[in-house]
Amino acid sequence: MELFVFINRYLFLSLGGCALAVVTMGIYSLLLFFSTFVFVFLVCSVGPGYIHPWVFGIQMFWQTFWHLLIQYREYYLHEPTSIRLFTAVSSLMLLTQRITSVSMDLQEGRLNLPSEASPQRRGWIQLLPLCSYVLNFTTLLGGPLFSYSHFVLFIKGVGLGHPPNPPGAVYLKMLQVLSLECVRYGLIYFLKSHSYDPSSSGVLSGVLWLWCLAVVLRIQYYSHWRMSECLNNAAGLGFWASSSGNPPEWSGLSDGDLWTTETSVRVSEFARRWNATTASWLRRLVFRRCKSFPLFMTFGFSVWWHGLHLGQLVGFFGWAAAVKADYWIHRYLCPKLTSTWKKRLYTCFSWTNTQMIITCVVVMVELRDLSSLRLLSVTHLV
Repeated sequence: MELFVFINRYLFLSLGGCALAVVTMGIYSLLLFFSTFVFVFLVCSVGPGYIHPWVFGIQMFWQTFWHLLIQYREYYLHEPTSIRLFTAVSSLMLLTQRITSVSMDLQEGRLNLPSEASPQRRGWIQLLPLCSYVLNFTTLLGGPLFSYSHFVLFIKGVGLGHPPNPPGAVYLKMLQVLSLECVRYGLIYFLKSHSYDPSSSGVLSGVLWLWCLAVVLRIQYYSHWRMSECLNNAAGLGFWASSSGNPPEWSGLSDGDLWTTETSVRVSEFARRWNATTASWLRRLVFRRCKSFPLFMTFGFSVWWHGLHLGQLVGFFGWAAAVKADYWIHRYLCPKLTSTWKKRLYTCFSWTNTQMIITCVVVMVELRDLSSLRLLSVTHLV
């Protein structure tokens, strides 16, 4: 009886994801269904020790093809790209995270799929949870990323014992989203009413205007991540039971919040906290596996994963250089900060420097082309 309950939950999540994909992406939902079919086929036909290179290579080739097709339409044909295609490719990027996470689990022996079961039992007990994990409607459009084993534990934990009721956490996070959107629209109004004119505005005005623009762009991500948390919590996912006596929380699935990330005083701290689950995935996929230049290889792969736009290339490699410099500077200066006032002064300067660097990175990555470099130039930030 319990098995049928779990099967119903897996079916609900996977069929809900399929329906959401068709409604939001139309014909382009086939991009996700094709990736899922290929992934399941590889799981059934390739050994655990060899599956990751196959999954990674095929999925990144498929994703890169669509990224380059979008660029070809935009920059060479000057044709508008369908919002459904943009949505499908964005979802495909998140799907890449989930299936490569499973392939790494299989390769590293963290996940074992028994092969001695009958084909029918293998399909129901193994392939249905995998499809549900990949096409789960709660993470299809916005994440966050969590491991397949955690997903199975979340599914088995729904309705068991006495977990807290999620509506309180959902309402609180919805209120936070509303507050973030109010701040964002307030900043947008400020930017529109105080448009920057290089001929009549000073350097400080240009820097402040560009910083506000970057904050607006970042708040979009914070709101998106909070909405994703709300959806997952409402479905019963993300409950974090504390073992240290603290009250349990619905914070098991989080890409980070504004306060924790924006108060980072070092560029390296910001890099770890920004989009936390993606940062962890990149560390596992690239950083820990590269023997030469792991930091620059990680940020280079991030450029590839994001779409290979020129602005992204400059932005991410500039971010990598800033992180590397942050390590050196912090290691050299910290032993010399012997007094309290020096430490506080260094903290203020480091936070300001982090904000300026992240402002440049966000503007270049979000605008994607040479217009971002021109904007940074006229506002005297570079």
